Amino acid sequence: MIILDGGMGNELLKRTNISSAGLWSAQFLLDSPNLVEEVHQDYINAGAKVITTNTYSTIPSYLSKQNASHLMEDLIIKAGSIAREVSNSNLKKNILVAGGLPPLDESYRPDLVPNKDIAIPIYEKMITLLNPFVDFFICETISSINESSHVLNAIKNTALADKKIWLSWTLLEDKNCRLRSGESIEEAFNFAEKFNPDAYLFNCTDPEAITEGLKTLKKLTDKPIGAYPNVFGVPYDWTLDNKVEVDPRNLTVEQFVQYKNVWEEIGAEIVGGCCGIGPDYISAIS
Repeated sequence: MIILDGGMGNELLKRTNISSAGLWSAQFLLDSPNLVEEVHQDYINAGAKVITTNTYSTIPSYLSKQNASHLMEDLIIKAGSIAREVSNSNLKKNILVAGGLPPLDESYRPDLVPNKDIAIPIYEKMITLLNPFVDFFICETISSINESSHVLNAIKNTALADKKIWLSWTLLEDKNCRLRSGESIEEAFNFAEKFNPDAYLFNCTDPEAITEGLKTLKKLTDKPIGAYPNVFGVPYDWTLDNKVEVDPRNLTVEQFVQYKNVWEEIGAEIVGGCCGIGPDYISAIS
């Protein structure tokens, strides 16, 4: 079992008690890079074998809110270098660094996915800048086949044959094994296989929906599969900055361990956490 880290953005906010608006987790690369380093290290101390770069909001749609688009390259490089430095300081633990490639507008919103002429060049820039620092790339919180196409084509275009690709979708929470776009896991998998990802996962989704999704995914592939859920139920019209309320799930550490055991029985080889899953959760499953 490969143990991933947990959420970065929410953990940073929790430790500083500031608002999630604006640059969100990217703000800490400017103001408190030592805190980003601390969170990475705490996940390693908890037993994580993979840490993901703090690049979820180092994208034009977030940076433009604070007139900071010109900082994109510097922030991506800083996020990559911090993760690599933390990994290098834990050499005996063989910590891998995953280059996080997020949605380019809002999470969970297939209706807001930019067109390919906008999306692919942004992903190509992120991939090129992260490449010196990461062991593999993780395309995360992907909500549709269209969004999958953009990020996978960008990786293909950069010709990084030496780097593995993990593809992680976010699911509707009705347990009917559909991406947020309504497209089935089977449809998404059949499309993605053209690009030959090295692992398939589900993230930032209700653990019950993930359980059903893993059952479907296991029937489709012998490649590694995995999961990293969140602790918030998100309505369709949610965005990072609006006032729409999100409902916390009743997901205790003990329940998280139980889910991890169920997923392992299904065949999952990779487990970690997303938004709201902190080092205590990771420690419990490791």
